[in-house]
Amino acid sequence: MAPRKTERILNLTICLLVTRNYLPKSRIREIVEGYHDLTDQAFERTFERDKEELRRLGIPLQVGSFDAMFDDEPGYRIERTDFELPPIELDAEEAAVVGVAARSWRHTSVAESTRSALAKLRAAGIEPDTSQLSALEPNVTANEPAFEPLWSAVLDRARVTFDYRGRGTRTLEPWGLTSNKGRWYVVGHDTDRNAVRMFKLSRIITLPRRVSRDGAYEVPADLDLRRLARSLAPEEAHATALVAVRPGKAPGVRRRGRPLDADRLATLEIRWPNGFEVVEVGYADPAFIGEELAGYAADVVVLEPAELRAAVIERLSAVSGTRSTPRRYREPVVGVAPRQEQQS
Repeated sequence: MAPRKTERILNLTICLLVTRNYLPKSRIREIVEGYHDLTDQAFERTFERDKEELRRLGIPLQVGSFDAMFDDEPGYRIERTDFELPPIELDAEEAAVVGVAARSWRHTSVAESTRSALAKLRAAGIEPDTSQLSALEPNVTANEPAFEPLWSAVLDRARVTFDYRGRGTRTLEPWGLTSNKGRWYVVGHDTDRNAVRMFKLSRIITLPRRVSRDGAYEVPADLDLRRLARSLAPEEAHATALVAVRPGKAPGVRRRGRPLDADRLATLEIRWPNGFEVVEVGYADPAFIGEELAGYAADVVVLEPAELRAAVIERLSAVSGTRSTPRRYREPVVGVAPRQEQQS
């Protein structure tokens, strides 16, 4: 929530929590900072949204008459016994896990919820010692733009649509997010294919957009997200491709591949652009890696195998709407390794 909204919600909560009687809206408007300067219509809209926000946060509102003689104007209050947390008992290991989770989510909007959870734990008399957990701290980052809208959709069970690199527009009922080797994936029911699918967040090229109301679908009760993700993961690489990569481009290819050593480069009889680095990349599905490499356009040149090279050229030609032959470079390197300073 925005700072002003957060402050207003907090003021409203305190107001309704400390009152003994039901407060009418007119009185709430006078007491709560944040409502004073609003017009009548703006106050009505804002107050209704704030009530829904309190309910969404799990804060129960009681509605009743503030005057026993008249029941024409409802009043509101929060019953302390309904609001207070039940006793929380965590052992040392459980408290440590909470601390680890708090530290691991610091790069995302979930950090706000984490701070709120820790505040409630501390209010209950439990102090997770996060300062002693640096050795156990997981390096979980979520920098993909698609992460936050997908995370929100998972929580609300809202259907989303997005463009996926090389696969067009997809509509998904997201069941959960999982991370493997620093890469995030979303798993769910692909309504376009009527099948369970897993999508890599870094390949989602548009922000996921909601196309349904909240609670539009049910997540399988027996879902084991990690086991399902493992079953949907691509096969282990059993073939290799040689590709030339422009400096500073195609980070996914560089991360998975390994540069060819000078001895291997010296044996190549195929040409590649000056300044490009030649790397060897493993793959299992020729169609999948073909789509990926074609997505990098002129930043990646496939050298081997010939079948994959031809498939990528054909795909790029189809995109450009022209038929073309492999590009000829004016300054090719023929079987000679680039100088050391060009292999950075």
